[in-house]
Amino acid sequence: MPQIWAGVDIGKTHHHCVVPDAEGRRLLSRRVLNDEPELLALLADVLTIDEDVVWAVDVTEGMATLLISVLLNHGQQLLYIPGLAVNRASAGYRGTGKTDAKDAV
Repeated sequence: MPQIWAGVDIGKTHHHCVVPDAEGRRLLSRRVLNDEPELLALLADVLTIDEDVVWAVDVTEGMATLLISVLLNHGQQLLYIPGLAVNRASAGYRGTGKTDAKDAV
């Protein structure tokens, strides 16, 4: 079992990453530019929380390819969660309206 999960809601120019703990508290929540230096900084910050991390993304092509390449080039474990599953799961969260952070969780 991984120690932490890092969920990333993929966007055209920015992504939103959320790292919750086992109780659901947010250890990190950040919007990042889809840019290699920014993604490397995000990776470093997540690994500072714990090196045993699994990353989850909702898109695997196009706008997600740079992030996926950065993660795979740094030996990170990566899972794909289909957008429909993300949509259904986010419906169960408190509050109203769609947010990138909610989708990342």
